[in-house]
Amino acid sequence: MAQYFSLHPDDPQPRLIKQACAILHAGGVAAIPTDSSYALVCHLDDKAAAERLRRIRDVDAKHHLTLLCSDLSELGSYAMVDNRRFRLLRAATPGPYTFILPATREVPRRVSHPSRKTIGVRVPAHAVAHALLVELGQPLLATTLILPGQAEPLNEAADIRARLEKHIELVIDSGACPQQPTTVIDLSGPTPEVLRLGRGDPARLGLEQDH
Repeated sequence: MAQYFSLHPDDPQPRLIKQACAILHAGGVAAIPTDSSYALVCHLDDKAAAERLRRIRDVDAKHHLTLLCSDLSELGSYAMVDNRRFRLLRAATPGPYTFILPATREVPRRVSHPSRKTIGVRVPAHAVAHALLVELGQPLLATTLILPGQAEPLNEAADIRARLEKHIELVIDSGACPQQPTTVIDLSGPTPEVLRLGRGDPARLGLEQDH
């Protein structure tokens, strides 16, 4: 049975943040709000929890999971970032963008793309997600909370609890999310490529929307 925490969207209660991190440390999977949509998250180093994320989403190892990072400096420990990439990342973070970047050796091989050795990374602009990341002291492994056969992410915490209470350990309710996935930008090649158009505007980064 999933626990259900109600956290203030702008000033989350530290006691509940600590409890949520304890659940994640113990191998739990949680549904948390972000600045784009709800996400399923787990501890980066927990192989079993990561496999559960994939089963809930019904995605295979080639589907990029994302590292939610607290800031750009943490992101740089897990992804290779040169000056060109850094300028784009600085303009877009925190915010509703996911970047595909070459993974460093800090990223477990089972988490990065099996053939491309890349990883999705983002810095969310949501107080609850940020507080969890700061308290945890490392990135969370995440995927957009879109259930198999659905086109849109789940957006209401009560609905998420009703559907997933037997499959995850925690639902955090901080009010509805924008219900749009992140814009995904591939920075692993010679030129940036918009792979998915979501809530983040590529024009803000000087990129074309119709890529």
